Amino acid sequence: QVRLVESGGGLVQPGGSLRLSCAASGINFKLYAMKWYRQVPGKERELIATITSAGQTNYTDSVKDRFTISRNNVRNILNLQMNSLKPEDTARYYCSTTAFGRNFWGQGTQVTVSS
Repeated sequence: QVRLVESGGGLVQPGGSLRLSCAASGINFKLYAMKWYRQVPGKERELIATITSAGQTNYTDSVKDRFTISRNNVRNILNLQMNSLKPEDTARYYCSTTAFGRNFWGQGTQVTVSS
């Protein structure tokens, strides 16, 4: 059973930082690409960062140079370091992977950027 559990969200002031984590179980974590998405109510879920099994990363333009995706293949944890946060980064953040022919999602963690 694949399980993804996000943590690390919260309320932060503009310009601040947060580090999100996603604990994965039920898969051979090191073999799978992992992704971070975010969603604002009323809008589609947005892919913001990807890391391949080889560690190659890709970012959507709006978070490039501010967010860093990384993975710990020993602890089976996916991270998202978010710096220089802006109010428009406010969203629920989800980690995801595709395994066994389907997409898996965590329950998400809320990030609110506000003064």
